[in-house]
Amino acid sequence: MMSDGIEDEEKWLAEGIAGIQHNAFYMHRALDANNLREALKYSAQMLSELRTSKLSPHKYYELYMRAFDELRKLEMFFKDESRHGVSIVDLYELVQHAGNILPRLYLLCTVGSVYIKSKEAPAKDVLKDLVEMCLGVQHPIRGLFLRSYLAQVSRDKLPDIGSEYEGDADTVMDAVEFVLQNFTEMNKLWVRLQLQGPGRLREKLEKERSELRDLVGKNLHVLSQIEGVDLEMYKDTVLPRVLEQIVNCKDELGQYYLMDCIIQVFPDEYHLQTLETLLSACPQLQPSVDIKTVLSQLMDRLSNYAASSTDVLPEFLQVEAFGKLSSAIGRVIEAQVDMPIVGAISLYVSLLTFTLRVHPDRLDYVDQVLGACVKKLSGKPKLEDNRAKKQVVALLSAPLEKYNDIVMALMLSNYPRVMEHLDNETNKVMAIVIIQSIMKNNTCISNADQVEVLFELIKGLMKDLDGTAVDELDEEDFKEEQNSVARLLHMLYNDDPEEMLKIIGIMKKNIMDGGSKRLPFTVPPLIISALRLIRRLQGQDGDVAGEEVPATPKRIFQILNQTIEALSTVPTPELALRLYLQCAEAANDCDLEPVAYEFFTQAFVLYEEEITDSKAQVTAIHLIIGTLQRMNVFGVENRDTLTHKATGYSAKLLKKPDQCRAVYACSHLFWVDDQDGIKDGERVLLCLKRALRIASAAQQMANVTRGSSGPVTLFVEILNKYLYFFEKGNPQITSAAIQGLIELITSEMQSDSGAPNTVPDAFFASTLRYIQFQKQKGGIMSEKYDSVKV
Repeated sequence: MMSDGIEDEEKWLAEGIAGIQHNAFYMHRALDANNLREALKYSAQMLSELRTSKLSPHKYYELYMRAFDELRKLEMFFKDESRHGVSIVDLYELVQHAGNILPRLYLLCTVGSVYIKSKEAPAKDVLKDLVEMCLGVQHPIRGLFLRSYLAQVSRDKLPDIGSEYEGDADTVMDAVEFVLQNFTEMNKLWVRLQLQGPGRLREKLEKERSELRDLVGKNLHVLSQIEGVDLEMYKDTVLPRVLEQIVNCKDELGQYYLMDCIIQVFPDEYHLQTLETLLSACPQLQPSVDIKTVLSQLMDRLSNYAASSTDVLPEFLQVEAFGKLSSAIGRVIEAQVDMPIVGAISLYVSLLTFTLRVHPDRLDYVDQVLGACVKKLSGKPKLEDNRAKKQVVALLSAPLEKYNDIVMALMLSNYPRVMEHLDNETNKVMAIVIIQSIMKNNTCISNADQVEVLFELIKGLMKDLDGTAVDELDEEDFKEEQNSVARLLHMLYNDDPEEMLKIIGIMKKNIMDGGSKRLPFTVPPLIISALRLIRRLQGQDGDVAGEEVPATPKRIFQILNQTIEALSTVPTPELALRLYLQCAEAANDCDLEPVAYEFFTQAFVLYEEEITDSKAQVTAIHLIIGTLQRMNVFGVENRDTLTHKATGYSAKLLKKPDQCRAVYACSHLFWVDDQDGIKDGERVLLCLKRALRIASAAQQMANVTRGSSGPVTLFVEILNKYLYFFEKGNPQITSAAIQGLIELITSEMQSDSGAPNTVPDAFFASTLRYIQFQKQKGGIMSEKYDSVKV
């Protein structure tokens, strides 16, 4: 059935075009013959084709354009009185005798255009006559195109200021009245189009009606181009009349389009000065009108206007633009009770964007917008609509992007309240955005209160929300999130020790509340921040009287001890051991022997009870030995206890090579160059001899298992230790001992029946070259090496 209607319409259009072409042919012949009567006859018959009611607006437009082209030629004929011999006044009367009203009015508009141009009558009188005559056609499509033709032929003939058709003092008002009257009637006809046609064609008709909207909108464009329409006239006459028509038409499409037209065609300055009038119409529009887009476009234009020059900013304050826009948005949201939540939030996003561009210094305005959004979201469940969630993220991201400083956002009391309405996933997304902003702008948060607010904002990353278990999260995503938090923690810093201690306390509280799985990521940066503070406070180890606990190293070390203990619940003993050793070093620098000893004790306890993997034990014992070597705070008794423990654990490692390397590393615990008193040559020699015995045992085991003595790498490594202590002046390390070890290695290499091993061979050869170099370079060192034969 639908296809039959389309075919019929095509046939009717073709018949109409054929009728226009046929009559236009004879009209041209009459024009060529300068025969006015015949020209009018055939032009009237041609225009009669536009009387059809069978065509849709789209097809009627095609027919209209054919007739329009012919009317332009007819107008040229009317202008040349010498061709038709009739005065323009008589011609204006003559065309009014055409038989049918539609052809008569088209001809009247065409002659009226020439009449105005001839200036034989005031333009305002002719225009008034024409616009009132057109009331005779009330069919929506026919009337709409007729008035569109009137607007087209008259737009360059309006009695405007500076125009050749300018009349008396009220001439501009006449021009405005003509355009407004034509606009009003065209809008009525356009709105009535929606009532035409059966229900099954209504949707198609509405689409075609939308395509004709520019016919109506052109009137507003013409109004904006009239030079005499100043701000006062726009405020008192033009805008109220146009808005009245928009509100009264009660048509969704018409209201949206015409509001958009007003915003687009009139100057920004006019919008600013008439803001209250324009905004007052918004709540009166139909609930289905997309008012959020209209208001967003208005605010966008005003924002661009403000950005164009700083000179206009006082005008925004003078007219209280923010207050009016905020109130209008509130009234619109209240009036349109069925507005989706995403629509309301998008309005607040637009208002916030406007505020940040026009009043960037007014944080109270920004917070007010966020507060209005909180009010709208209050009492509702957490957002589930993805579009609404994206709008909230946009709302919260706007201040970050504008200020490039999270500190500004932390001063907004309603910022965290908006985030409370996000679901867990979106809360995390927003938390990541906040952290990225801090890292991108290298922002340092230095105030304890601001740190507290910041942790509230990123709590989606800091702890499990609403029972969401960590185990449910993707492992890679979880690591990435926690690494972001760890980077953030390094940005929390204050030069004032007391304030920094408060920040560390807040960090610790939030980190401890985050669950055991997050601790390996978040505890290390906390420890590093605290150690950094401790090094700034070196020497302040006394107790200071006062109500508040002072920021002293002792106080901070207590916090660190409690924090690292929490890692044992994860468990991550290797990480905890590293942190204990770092704290011990810091205590050493602060000359706090009991504190340093306690941290070493905790490290040994972890080693004994928690670290069971052989590779982890090797790494751990070398960390302990290296840290202990650098300690100078311990007295003889404490140092002996710790070194005895370290050497004992070294000798108990699972693999012989690991034992050997750990034991000879312990030799450095008894000979430290930069410390007086720790130069125990005998114990150094004992460690090295013990390492040699272990290396020999390793060689024997290799001989048993592989049938060869195995590589001599361990012996070469021990030889290098002998050389180190020999050069440092250890009297227990003699050239004879070195000579004996060289001969032992040479013998072992010669007895190895296996394939040659290039690594230890090269290592040993390099060591011998070093000895040869020392022998040849002269001086004291050369004399020491003189007795060593290589």
